[in-house]
Amino acid sequence: MASLKYEIPLLDRNTRFVLWQIKMQAVLAQMDLEDALLGIDKMPSTLTDEEKKRKDRKALTQLHLHLSNEILQDVMKEKTAAALWKRLEQICMSKTLTSKLHMKQRLYAHRLEEGASVHEHLTVFKEILSNLEAVEVQYDKEDLGLILLCSLPPSYSTFRDTILYSRESLTVDEVYDSLTSYDKMKHLVVKPDSQGEGLIVRGRQDRNTDDDRGRTQERNHRGKSKGRSKSSNRGKTCNFCKKKGHIKSECYKLQNKIKREAANQKGKQPENSGEADVVEDYSDGELLVASVNDSKVSEEWILDSGCTFHMSPNRDWFTTYETVSEGVVLMGNNASCKIAGVGTIKVKMFDGVVRTLSDVRYVPKLKRNLISLSTLDSKGYRYTAESGVLKISKGSLVVMKGQRKTAKLYVLQGSTVTGDAAVASSSLSDDDITKLWHMRLGHMSENGMVELSKRGLLDGQGICKLNFCEHCVFGKQKRVRFTRGIHNTKETLEYIHSDLWGPSRVPSRGGANYMLTFIDDFSRKVWAFFLKQKSDVFSAFKSWKIMIEKQTGKQIKYLRTDNGLEFCSDEFNRLCKSEGIVRHLTVRHTPQQNGVAERMNRTIMEKVRCMLSNANLPKSFWAEAASTACFLINRSPSVAIEKKTPQEVWSGNPANYSDLKIFGCPAYAHVNNGKLEPRSIKCVFLGYKAGVKGYKLWCPENRKVVISRDVVFDETAMLPNLSLKDCSNKENQKQVEHQINTESTPQVSTKIDNRVASSPQYSIAKNRTKREIKPPKKYAEADLVAYALNVAEDIDANQEPSNYSEAISCEDSEKWMFAMQEEMESLHKNKTWDLVKLPKGKKTVRCKWVFKKKEGTPGVEEPKYKARLVAKGYSQVPGVDFTDVFSPVVKHSSIRALLGIVAMHDLELEQLDVKTAFLHGELEEDIYMQQPEGFTVSEKEDYVCLLKKSLYGLKQSPRQWYKRFDSFMTSYDFKRSSFDSCVYFKKNNNGSFVYLLLYVDDMLIAAKDKGEIRKVKAQLSEEFEMKDLGPAKKILGMEILRDRKTSKLYLSQKGYIEKLLCRFNMRSAKPVSTPLAAHFRLSSALSPQSDDEIEYMSHVPYSSAVGSLMYAMVCSRPDLSYAVSAVSRYMANPGKEHWKAVQWILRYLRGTTDVCLQFGRTEDGVIGYVDADFAGDLDRRRSLTGYVFTIGGCAISWKATLQTTVALSTTEAEYMAITEACKEAIWLKGLFSELNEDLQISTVFCDSQSAIFLTKDQMFHERTKHIDVRYHFVRDIIARGDIVVSKISTHENPADMMTKSLPITKFEHCLDLGSYTCKITLTGDGIPQLTCISFDFKIGFGASGFSISDT
Repeated sequence: MASLKYEIPLLDRNTRFVLWQIKMQAVLAQMDLEDALLGIDKMPSTLTDEEKKRKDRKALTQLHLHLSNEILQDVMKEKTAAALWKRLEQICMSKTLTSKLHMKQRLYAHRLEEGASVHEHLTVFKEILSNLEAVEVQYDKEDLGLILLCSLPPSYSTFRDTILYSRESLTVDEVYDSLTSYDKMKHLVVKPDSQGEGLIVRGRQDRNTDDDRGRTQERNHRGKSKGRSKSSNRGKTCNFCKKKGHIKSECYKLQNKIKREAANQKGKQPENSGEADVVEDYSDGELLVASVNDSKVSEEWILDSGCTFHMSPNRDWFTTYETVSEGVVLMGNNASCKIAGVGTIKVKMFDGVVRTLSDVRYVPKLKRNLISLSTLDSKGYRYTAESGVLKISKGSLVVMKGQRKTAKLYVLQGSTVTGDAAVASSSLSDDDITKLWHMRLGHMSENGMVELSKRGLLDGQGICKLNFCEHCVFGKQKRVRFTRGIHNTKETLEYIHSDLWGPSRVPSRGGANYMLTFIDDFSRKVWAFFLKQKSDVFSAFKSWKIMIEKQTGKQIKYLRTDNGLEFCSDEFNRLCKSEGIVRHLTVRHTPQQNGVAERMNRTIMEKVRCMLSNANLPKSFWAEAASTACFLINRSPSVAIEKKTPQEVWSGNPANYSDLKIFGCPAYAHVNNGKLEPRSIKCVFLGYKAGVKGYKLWCPENRKVVISRDVVFDETAMLPNLSLKDCSNKENQKQVEHQINTESTPQVSTKIDNRVASSPQYSIAKNRTKREIKPPKKYAEADLVAYALNVAEDIDANQEPSNYSEAISCEDSEKWMFAMQEEMESLHKNKTWDLVKLPKGKKTVRCKWVFKKKEGTPGVEEPKYKARLVAKGYSQVPGVDFTDVFSPVVKHSSIRALLGIVAMHDLELEQLDVKTAFLHGELEEDIYMQQPEGFTVSEKEDYVCLLKKSLYGLKQSPRQWYKRFDSFMTSYDFKRSSFDSCVYFKKNNNGSFVYLLLYVDDMLIAAKDKGEIRKVKAQLSEEFEMKDLGPAKKILGMEILRDRKTSKLYLSQKGYIEKLLCRFNMRSAKPVSTPLAAHFRLSSALSPQSDDEIEYMSHVPYSSAVGSLMYAMVCSRPDLSYAVSAVSRYMANPGKEHWKAVQWILRYLRGTTDVCLQFGRTEDGVIGYVDADFAGDLDRRRSLTGYVFTIGGCAISWKATLQTTVALSTTEAEYMAITEACKEAIWLKGLFSELNEDLQISTVFCDSQSAIFLTKDQMFHERTKHIDVRYHFVRDIIARGDIVVSKISTHENPADMMTKSLPITKFEHCLDLGSYTCKITLTGDGIPQLTCISFDFKIGFGASGFSISDT
């Protein structure tokens, strides 16, 4: 590839960063380095790590080369392109209050000085607005329009009053247009030059616009125009020029001929080279042009710096012409010349390009043709004279040249385009015609357009050399091509190529994520189907096969695809085998062997990118663009078929190009909504509907697809900024075809009713998108834990292989192979299956390898590589392959309760892991599974595995494993807790206890004597294959640290929180002191309202962040309870303010990563604290309940949630909160009564005296009869003495922070009610080293304290 040079200014403090950013992205895209801006982790997985690093270094180098020294000094520490890019955005697009204040001050202080340039004023105004948008400051368009009007000087007061009093509302765009037009008109009236060097024309013109049609007779009666009406000469032919519309006496060509002959007879008059002609008229109008007088009409154009507008005396040169009734030219001797009209003239320049001069004045008595340099200057052109050559340029392109003649005049190098051909041909130049067809044909190559032009298929218009097309560069930039394969097919459908493209990062408007293509090798015709899932490939192929074979009467013989599972499924293979279709598959990791389909996908997507860029449409329209691209590819010449078109080879008839239009151009569909309503509605052209003789349009107003045949297209102007945001998640999205078949046989044309808004033809029920299933707005406690666990797994996820192929080809392939072999040995040892022939009528369940790298405790143990063979249980049939699936897991409260008992009694705590736990469950159904990938038994490749034991992934595996384990534990005299099914305990003769907690395959065993633990381990090892992990160090992502000398046990999530902060890029955030500040007033009213907000929040990982915080809160951080409860209510539809609240919580975690739960030896039992916040929910005015229970001063159970019933007073809210706390107290009492009968619930503290009385006194029936009956059971509990509710001061109740946002002083006071704050570090021998700040405080979670606190 040839090296390219890009001239981009260095970025400094004065550079417009937004424009520089766009140019820089284009440069990186040209060099195929744009992926580096996303980060190394987000680059395509097909690249190796070395390739990713190399690409990142190249991108980083390019960025460094385009930075000024001032900026480079600030960002030179950044080591990756993504980090450098983000740092530049922080520097140049600062969104601080200071930056916003500065930009707003510039906006309000911006003023237009008297006599200054309006164009420059508007340019600076737009620059300020773009900078404000960059810092996310939005203004209403009407406000901006009023600000712009206020910036005008007093001389514009008339203009301002006209704008304000002529309409009820306005926008800034309307003010732009009006001010620009007013400025142009104002500059037309200038004072005559005092030196008299120019020719000045001033007059009023009366233009015949479209609004004046049919009014010529009326103007004649008023005497405003000369000559007879044009309508009276319709149908008449001139005998001189043979043209229609006028007679010989009115022929301007004859009149010009007579004038030229008369001038020749008089002889050549001497030049008045030093004489200036001045023209003046005292009527209102526009200021016109200037020249040196001469008696002979010249054919040359003179470039004149003294002219104000272009002028010509040759009437037959005008391409368009309008008559004016006023205005004269006064010469130097006061002789006058009348201005007869104004129009446009085409001039062929020195480079062969035909350009149009607009607003040329027709002055019959003038003797020279003049081009006004001042007019060109006002339009942005620039002119320079050197060595006798005057060059006029725009940017770097020279558009005109003038040569200095003997009379010291600059004469244009070029000729005027005249004659009948100029009038009859299109008003576009050859370059414009070429570019027009280039866009119409979906950015076809120049060779393809030349081939069509040779055949006369492009309306007889010629194709010249195609100029540079930026959209083609953006869409078609590619790498070096591979060699092309050759297929010698002899008829259609003999050989079919197919491939699946996707998934798309942006779903189509119909929800499609994939594109399936079929290419006929003989004709190279392509069909495309748009699918939502990969699993839809088989049904799409089946329907296409039936349709195409029915149309042609031929059968598909060969099918070429890759090895994707969508093409290699059992049903796909069976269909091909039954239909006699020979399969040709590619070699693994060799997509070049499917080059026809892969290259076709690239061609389609190149056209898609070009058309979307050209049309300025959102990416969600990629399916419509791809459908149109396939339609155009089938009508484009192909080298593979000798430059014929696929449609011609397929059907035998040439394609019709007369109906082609530019994709995305404005289109006006005919409607009939009433006699006084508009007859058309503005739409966007989206392509050609298959099987219908009509155009497919998109109506932005009502967001519907319209099919219509009565359409007017405007291909000269593309719609600049359509407000068509990607809102695929909105329920009100209208129908867009889910499958768009790009070709179909022609059907009989039927009359289409062209009603857009109300016609039922445009509502296609079968294509209507399905209702979106939204996540629940509220989570029960069990669901919350499950959701948090799922998200936490994503946080802990490393870069593990996703399949067997990746595992054996990555850097750690040896470790993964050892893990797989270890797994297979365990499976064979457990006799998990037998190899048998698959019985007739039975189906197999597929399987796959799942890999997991478990990070060990830093400084203590190495990472572990685990491989698990998993059955794909989603294909199992309920009632046939499985029945019950439920399996319990231990509650987190039970884990913390056991850890509290271990710390209080200084028990031994060890951990076990069951190898292949699910394999120990006995299956009750016959299930057949495919042999594992990479471990197929030789000579038994067609055998399947008859499962005898349960396997990971099967629906019933968890249930069967739990039943097996439960029966084993009860056989060894262990009792299952009736309060937690996964807690087992055994009381020895000496009164000591042995405890065992089960979470799927992880176990915690606690006992006073290590001998008892070894005994239990031996019993388990006899029955199951166990892995002894020694002293407990980590369970469910929670690190367990012990200091036996001080009888302290710590439960920490430091590692998980650091990964959480890293994932959401909050490692360098500024810490805060409270989980949720009081200024956050969250409600559903803050949810997104506009399309822009919905678009912004669709890219925010809100649900993932909240789920990650939930897991931290559920495991070891009760101080997050209220904050997480508040932000989790809006997961269905979060807004920007909700996301700021989540970021605030992450900032709080940033400063409290080392905080942990601390369990110690104490005499205190279980103590509870409860509080409520009356009507704390702003949406439904429900109250909040918060409680926490402690053992030994450390929290073991907590909750912060909304009450289900609306309370009418604070007393009722506190009363219902006490009820919830008592329910938890009863559960804890039952659990501890089984685990340690000496530990009992003592007191639940509440700060509402009236609520406490209400729980004890039965006389307040009138105040409580409307409260749900389930809350009243607390009275019986308290009456029996099971639970004691006592009063505590509000200032001493730490549960207060569980129900509301507290100021920092109150929040710190609640933390000061605990024991102390600890920051944990590990010594060399793995013993935790604590740096403690003693406060001797209660946190209300126990008599001596709670260790959750800020560091």
